[in-house]
Amino acid sequence: MRPLKSTRIPRKGAIIVTIHNLVKSVVSAALLAALSSTVVLAQGNVQAGQEKAATCAACHGASGNDSVLPNVPKLGGQGERYLVKQLHEIKADLRKVPLMTPIVANLSEQDMADLAAYFASLQAPRGAVEKAKLELGQKLYRAGDAKLGVAACSACHAPDGKGIASAGFPALSGQDTPYVELQLKSFRSGDRNNDQSDVMRMVTARLNDKEIAALASYVAGLH
Repeated sequence: MRPLKSTRIPRKGAIIVTIHNLVKSVVSAALLAALSSTVVLAQGNVQAGQEKAATCAACHGASGNDSVLPNVPKLGGQGERYLVKQLHEIKADLRKVPLMTPIVANLSEQDMADLAAYFASLQAPRGAVEKAKLELGQKLYRAGDAKLGVAACSACHAPDGKGIASAGFPALSGQDTPYVELQLKSFRSGDRNNDQSDVMRMVTARLNDKEIAALASYVAGLH
């Protein structure tokens, strides 16, 4: 049984249109916010970030993409705005990441900006999709599913999986499959709830475990 936001049954095609419109409005709002808030964001320094990232290497590796623990994200090539947002929200306890909590506790605005600039400057990771999951993952990522009311993931994360850095939408290409799968399931359960306008929670609520696994594998092979 796929949980939905409402028990009301909309007319045919209404769900997918609503979600597509929501995605468009979120993208537009995020881009507008990015343009209007640029002046108040700290300017990150790559060299300073590299020096400050020594502690981060313990889990993320020297390249930012050499995760030595399970379910640890690859950070190389990730967008600065997204990274700063996550650091802020982990520090504020809006996103629960126990392993990160003591690390971000004493980070300043400048520290976060420097770290984000450094990791964004690194080479993006490469991965591969499992052949058995390619067809379903590609369908959902590129076209969505009108019957489920799921919009294409590429609308926010770009056809190549590089995300929309200016809007703060993360890059997914090359990311570890177990990490992406865990995050999608966390959005679905509500354990993770720091998505803009509930978009991720709304989409994942309509996906089953097989579909989530296919998407997680598919984005790993995008480049």
